[in-house]
Amino acid sequence: MAEAIIINKTSDIEVIKHHIYEVRGLRVMLDRDLAELYGVETRVLNQAVRRNIERFPEDFMFTMTDEEMEIWKSQIVMSNSIRMGMRRPPVVFTELGIAMLSSVLRSETAIQVNINIMRAFVMIRQAVSAWQDTNLKIEQLNHKVDQLNNYVEEDALDQLREKNVKPRRRIGYKREENDN
Repeated sequence: MAEAIIINKTSDIEVIKHHIYEVRGLRVMLDRDLAELYGVETRVLNQAVRRNIERFPEDFMFTMTDEEMEIWKSQIVMSNSIRMGMRRPPVVFTELGIAMLSSVLRSETAIQVNINIMRAFVMIRQAVSAWQDTNLKIEQLNHKVDQLNNYVEEDALDQLREKNVKPRRRIGYKREENDN
């Protein structure tokens, strides 16, 4: 039996965040990463899920396609020539599926790991939300700067158009005319 990784510090939650990937536009974790965190073999985790498959609809878990595997491997910069020890594409669990795992895996370790995984998902959501808020504020600032630039340019052009141009004094010596 694999030894569970005990997670209870913020730095350990950061470790979990590195095992959260995006597949099909969803944040997911791989069965093998979850099994390692829970301290069980991957086959044991998948067997427990299969015994309770009615609890895991497609929006809770799914098996990656070969194409998704290639994209996933490029996300983590792994060699595309090997399957990283996997005989078949991994089963991935969404946040909802991971929450459901707590009803299937009932050990104290599984409970603690699930709590920290949920915290990691929340931290990621908060970071994405903060990034989106910051991006929106930057866009609003850029719009205001553009408006201000347009106003300044128009104002400067108006001033140039309205300015009364006085004839310039001639430079040089003035020649006196003689009556001779």
